[in-house]
Amino acid sequence: MSQAPVRVSPLIKFFRWSLLTVGVGYGAFHQNRLSKKEEKVREIEAQKKAVRDAKLAEEKKISAAAEIRALEELSKPAPKKA
Repeated sequence: MSQAPVRVSPLIKFFRWSLLTVGVGYGAFHQNRLSKKEEKVREIEAQKKAVRDAKLAEEKKISAAAEIRALEELSKPAPKKA
């Protein structure tokens, strides 16, 4: 009931394998190019992160100092009325 497989022309096989090889080569080239580009972006982000972290640490320090001053004001005993 099943038919014998159709023989594919050697020319068609050659073009199929050639296109597959070109596609894999293009993919590898494109991946390499995008990886280099992403590496540069990550370096810039790392530099920005260092600056941002330093700024956040300074803001936390100022905020903590203000909170301590506010707590000290609240903890002072109220003056007694005579």
